[in-house]
Formats: sequence, structure tokens, C-alpha cells
Amino acid sequence: MGSKPSSNSNSNSHENPIISDVLPKNRLINVYASLTRQFDSVESRFNDPSSNVTVLAPRNSAIQNLPRKPWENPEDYERFGQAEAYEGDEGQDRARKNLERFVQAHVVVGSPWGEGDEGVTLAGEKLRWRREGDKIYIQPGNVEVDSIAEQVSNGELWILNGVVNYS
Repeated sequence: MGSKPSSNSNSNSHENPIISDVLPKNRLINVYASLTRQFDSVESRFNDPSSNVTVLAPRNSAIQNLPRKPWENPEDYERFGQAEAYEGDEGQDRARKNLERFVQAHVVVGSPWGEGDEGVTLAGEKLRWRREGDKIYIQPGNVEVDSIAEQVSNGELWILNGVVNYS
């Protein structure tokens, strides 16, 4: 008896890819992609086909070249001191909140995001982008967009050569 090809129960990832399908596949941004999986508030949006977002994923090199780690905040060092800022449960909570703010600062609610339109990140920051010749820059900060890597059913994945302000 002939058989039909088996249908994949997760057919959404093949027929209508979403952000959560494409984000982990790009090696240029795997540091940021791994950070997003730590926060349900972010990951649930990436998994929701009806929740459109524009992900502004910094390249691995942009994160590695930061003057401080994404979970560090100079105000924490001023307030608690170098040795105590991230020690113990309270310190770990501060680090986690800082890291979540970093991740959320790179997710614009809504997609498509038009040139000159104000976009608001999950962290509540307001951003705009503009084209100069063949390059795209995100303001504030003049952050260069390397590429718009993916356009999927629930948004777009942009790869950045820097990071947006997350403090």
C-alpha cells in the first residue's frame, strides 16, 4: 500500500517560518540569540505568529567588543561596589534584570518598521532608522545595520554592527 510523505507536526517552521525559527540559525548573532532564550517575555513574542517584531540582533563581535558585559551596569558598581554588585541572590537578580533590558532594547514592537517611523522597543526606548546611500543607521546612536537577514511571518531579523543603547 502506498504511503504519503509524513507531515511534520511542526509544519509552521517550514511553511511559515517565524522569528524563533530563524534567529538561532545565524552564526553571526548566536550570542544574542542564546541570550533571548533566557527570558520568557522575549521568547514568547518570537514564538507567537501573531506578535510582529523587528529584532535588532547585534553581531557576536559587537557584543564581545562592548566596554562592559551586557549584564553590567555602572550604576550598580557605584551603588554596591565592585565586589558586591553582582554577588548573592540580589546581585544575580540585578544582573538578570540588566541582561533582560539589553535583550529587550534590541526588539522593536511591530513589523514592518518603516524608515523614519518611531519604533518602541520592549525596553520602552524609542528608535528610528534612516538610509544613507546603501547603508541603514538606527538612531539614536548611529548604529549601522549590517543586513536585514530574514523577513518571516511574524517580523524581521536585522543584524547590527553595534548595539543600541541599553542602559
